[in-house]
Amino acid sequence: MDLISSLTDSFRSLFHDEPRLFCSPGRVNLIGEHTDYNEGFVLPAAIDKAIYLAIGPRSDNKLHIVAHDLGKTYQGSLDQLEKTNTWADYLLGVLAQLKQAGHSFGGLNCLFGGTIPMGSGLSSSAALENAVGFAVNELYGLGLSRIDLVKLSQRAENEFVGAKVGVMDMFASMMSKAGHVIKLDCRSLGYTYAPIQMEGIRIVLCDSRVKHSLVSSEYNTRRAECEAGVRLLQAFYPSIGSLRDVTMAMLDEHVKTANPHLYRRCAYVVQENQRLLDGVAALESGDVAAFGQYMYGSHEGLSRWYEVSCPELDILVDIARQQPGVLGARMMGGGFGGCTINLVQEDALSAFSEHITKEYFARTGKDTYLHTCKIQDGTKELN
Repeated sequence: MDLISSLTDSFRSLFHDEPRLFCSPGRVNLIGEHTDYNEGFVLPAAIDKAIYLAIGPRSDNKLHIVAHDLGKTYQGSLDQLEKTNTWADYLLGVLAQLKQAGHSFGGLNCLFGGTIPMGSGLSSSAALENAVGFAVNELYGLGLSRIDLVKLSQRAENEFVGAKVGVMDMFASMMSKAGHVIKLDCRSLGYTYAPIQMEGIRIVLCDSRVKHSLVSSEYNTRRAECEAGVRLLQAFYPSIGSLRDVTMAMLDEHVKTANPHLYRRCAYVVQENQRLLDGVAALESGDVAAFGQYMYGSHEGLSRWYEVSCPELDILVDIARQQPGVLGARMMGGGFGGCTINLVQEDALSAFSEHITKEYFARTGKDTYLHTCKIQDGTKELN
């Protein structure tokens, strides 16, 4: 790959040393959005768009990090890891968490670049966090497991970056297996791999070209609203720990009239968990068309009940729904921009691409970029 060669050559030129190379992929989530921080279920998989690191240890505590694609550099020290409110925070947060956990390691020379479209909802931030944690673990022999690294990446984003994201993005990027989806229980972190039988069907991402930032969006507000709904219900059901424990009957009886706003937020999450379980059953029986209908239901809930969509995402789903050969579509990721995920029959792919590109521009004045994806392995070192 040209990017790997470019990173390697640049590393040699800048640091006069041979790098070790690591790859950490972005992810798609077939269904189950905003359920992860509510201890629900998700159905993600890693894709063949990734962050790549060329990295090596230093003999001191200095950090020299280059964002190859941006042409920007961060230089600092492990002795003073402070928030910068820039791209560097995703790396610095991981290093800060490693130090906080008592791990001993030295400085780093690092270049990174990627093939994940930034701001598209494919979790480039989680991929970068995983890549750095995985690489430092390997370089300095820290002995951390993949699950340890997943939790560390999540803490880095929650506590250092300041985005109260759930565990799904990091887990999918780190733990995925080619040709499989992961049914992940975000409460226990219990998971199973399921082969995805989609012969003749492709996963296509349509980029709205609307960029989002989870930190500055209403992501944290939605989490707080869910927690407020749980607190309201705990007055009646003290054993409830999260929306994972809540039923629609509970919401209908105690929240619907008392707080209609919180009702809509919480009802979406409860319904989305059930859609995922029903959708997994459809996939396991080979009924991809039925699964696609659950995807449309998911988008409806995200747009109208949870209100994390935007006009451009709604338009993309509306166009896809009317196009022959499209089995399902929905917005994906935190929301407020990014991509839709579509299940498209291969023999309809060309017509779908042409129609959605033309129609989206006609209705928004924006171009949409399409990415056809394959499911691949999680974070790894490249030989």
